[in-house]
Amino acid sequence: MRRLRRTESLRALVRETALEPGDLIYPLFLCPGQGVRNAVSSMPGVFNLSVDEAVREAEEAAQLGIGGLLLFGLPDSKDEQATGAWDDNGIVQQGLRALKQSTAGKELVLIADVCLCEYTSHGHCGVLKKKGYELVVDNDPSLQLLARTSTSLARAGADVVAPSDMMDGRVAAMREDLDKCGFSETPILSYASKFASAFYGPFREAADSAPQFGDRRSYQMDGANLREALREIELDLEEGADMILMKPAMPYLDVVLAARERFDVPMGAYQVSGEYSMLHAAFQKGWLDRDRAMLESLVGIRRAGADFIVTYFAKDAAKLL
Repeated sequence: MRRLRRTESLRALVRETALEPGDLIYPLFLCPGQGVRNAVSSMPGVFNLSVDEAVREAEEAAQLGIGGLLLFGLPDSKDEQATGAWDDNGIVQQGLRALKQSTAGKELVLIADVCLCEYTSHGHCGVLKKKGYELVVDNDPSLQLLARTSTSLARAGADVVAPSDMMDGRVAAMREDLDKCGFSETPILSYASKFASAFYGPFREAADSAPQFGDRRSYQMDGANLREALREIELDLEEGADMILMKPAMPYLDVVLAARERFDVPMGAYQVSGEYSMLHAAFQKGWLDRDRAMLESLVGIRRAGADFIVTYFAKDAAKLL
């Protein structure tokens, strides 16, 4: 077997898994203001960006050949109905319009995350109701706001809308509203199996989206369940999802592989904030070789079956590739 490993040219010739800049999706966090570039302390190299700065990031991403952007928003204010998510003048809507007017916006796929947690005063992914002595996330009224959000984002110029909330029935509600409002050609990338994970910690600083009480385990998936994940994916596809996304990636590569073997649809995986920050901590300590470990982690996700990868490493990886 070593005969074909002897030189780099031989290894390249027989290499089974390819990783290219166009396979990578770069997340951006949009915030109000001008010239704003606030560092996220737990995620080296990641910033909260005003729209003008986000356009500059997009231009660099396009020059590097990156496939697209995934947009999140930090609104001016929050309320119980997540008004900033579906406001046609919301921060992501502003960003989409600016990006669409740029050269980069014509070269990149602009994917808008659809969730309410960044916009609710309580930090949960849906509206709340009182149940006995507890406040719980009310599924069906949340669907109306998620559908309204997806249509607002499509109206602003999103090429793809990506629900990450994990409410039951959200894809069907979004598809119906998009079609009714004239956006039947806008695809839905569903976070179909999103697990309740400890690896989201740094993201909650970046997006200012930590829940103000409790946790999200009643709607995000139990990390022990593979069969349930496949059922979630199947249901979302039946409701009209065009693509699916796994989140997180590294601790759930078995889910990526199982989904790839079962579903013949475009599929991505999200290398989440905790995966990124954990690797960066090792880089800073000198415990891991930065370039090799970064690319190896991404190749592993591709090898498991992901067609594309959402990653904060997108620019750095693209420069090496």
